[in-house]
This record gives sequence, C-alpha cells and structure tokens, in this order.
Amino acid sequence: MNILITGGAGFIGSTLADKLLNEGNKITVLDNFNDYYDVKLKEQNVGVNLNNPKYKLYRGDICDRELTEKVFSENNIDKVVHIAARAGVRPSLENPLEYVRSNIEGTVNILEKMKAHDVKKIVFASSSSVYGNCKADKFSEDLKVTEPISPYAATKSACEQILYTYSKLYGINTVCLRFFTVYGPKQRPDLAIRKFIELIEQDKPIPVYGDGTTMRDYTFIEDIINGICAAIDYDKTPYEIINLGGGSPVTLNEMISTIEEVLGKTAKKNYLPLQLGDVNKTVSDITKAKNLLGYKPKTSFKEGIRKFAKWRENEHV
Repeated sequence: MNILITGGAGFIGSTLADKLLNEGNKITVLDNFNDYYDVKLKEQNVGVNLNNPKYKLYRGDICDRELTEKVFSENNIDKVVHIAARAGVRPSLENPLEYVRSNIEGTVNILEKMKAHDVKKIVFASSSSVYGNCKADKFSEDLKVTEPISPYAATKSACEQILYTYSKLYGINTVCLRFFTVYGPKQRPDLAIRKFIELIEQDKPIPVYGDGTTMRDYTFIEDIINGICAAIDYDKTPYEIINLGGGSPVTLNEMISTIEEVLGKTAKKNYLPLQLGDVNKTVSDITKAKNLLGYKPKTSFKEGIRKFAKWRENEHV
C-alpha cells in the first residue's frame, strides 16, 4: 500500500512514516519544511528514511497545485493521511490569513487531487481546539463546535465540514481525528512539555500562563500513532469524527511537578496572564475511538514524560 503523508517531516507525520515503513508500506511524503520551528529538526526526522527505496519525499506546499498534481500522478497513492497545516493557536492570531490559506485552501487542493486520481481514503488531523471553551465534563464528538476561539481552531473545524462535503459527493472514506495535546519523542520545540524540559534543564524560568489550573488531556505519541493506523484501516462508515486523547487530563501545575520529579530539578516559574486563544481545559471522551478503532491509550502521563526525557538524553537534542 502506498500512503501519502502530508506534513510527513513533522513530529506526528515522521513518527507515523517510520511505523508504516516498518510494516512494509510505501510512503510518499509532502512537506514544505517551513521555518515555524528549526528546520534542522525536520531534516533529522526524514533523514533516517531517505535511502529507503519505499520512501519518497517531495518538498513543497500543499497549496501548490502543480506540485500536488505531480505527487499524485507520479505515485499510485492508495490512501492519504493529511497532517500538513499551519500549527499553533497563538501564532494564528497574528497571521490568520496564512492559516486560512494553508489549512483550508491546502486541504481543498489535496481533496481535489484525490478526486481527480480516484483516491478514496483520507485520515485528517483535526484538533481538540475545535471544542473552544467547552463547559462539558468530557468533550464528545456529538457536541456542537460552533464557538472556536482562535483562527487555528476555526480552520480545523471548517476543514471537517469540507471533508464531509467531499465524502458525501465523491465517496471518499473519511476519518477526522481530533488530537488532544500530543507529546513525546520528536515533539515540536514550541510546545509546552518540550519547552519546559529544556528550560528547566538549563536553569531558566518557565512561562506559566494563569494560576496553573488550566487542564490538558495529554496524549503520548505512540498512542496517537496507533489510533491513526487504526483509522487508516477503518472502512465501516463513510465519514467519522473521532477523538484521540489520553483519557486522563492533567493540570498545568501537575504537568510541571511531574517534569520536576522526572528530571530531579525544581522549575523556576514566571507567572504570566492567560493568553488570547488558549482554552481553559481539554478533556477527551474516547468512547467512540475505543468502539470504532479499538483505541486504547497505554502510556500514563508520568511514563510518557520519562520516555520523552530519556529520548532527549539519547538524542542530545
């Protein structure tokens, strides 16, 4: 099977590519290697596979119609995992037009190429941010997501609707996966866990937004990858939205204390006001993922932090 992974040089995409290659699949990656964070990290992510005959890398933008046509015409793509997107809640407030272009226009372009080349399966990387400041005890897929509080979240919600339209009109089997705060080896350096670990190790203060009671449903990368792989194989229904979370939310204070315990160091804290676009909590209801995908997160938060810290030590990054 030949699987196209858009955004396949990033944290989640490259980890998925490694696993799918190990399982004997052909992998085609499209990534623009933008400078949202250090490009060297993305080069490291893809470097291990460049000599693999089953791995093919295209460098460029998902909005580039000529390039995406080349990707689809040169490869017999069976399925698409669409992860490429402008990431980050806070930066989307500063540059919303680029988020709309990349996330929405790019998704439509990929869908148009799938339609033209008769590719009938897509797994889309959505986000828990679509729930906004949801008041529910747990975020389930049947809740209305009409109140996103960042342009990033709004683009992800819009893409889910566009994907439904293409699924309905053209018979594209679609699974939209709402990821809940993914962390682990190869995590982006701008995300809190990696940033905090690196700052604490360097005896530098960590930025703590609010009073530390905000809550996130952290999900270890291996659990997310297992969920994506199950979604790639899922074909029982034409269109689904499914949460992939860790199932055990952690407050910011608990997250910091866990990192301190694993590292054996005390954090210096710089308390700051809550930022625009940040939600108060994310709490995943993963019942649907369990029922449809057999999804079952296996890594506790503390164990995930241990694994991540050990990876960083071994990689010297």
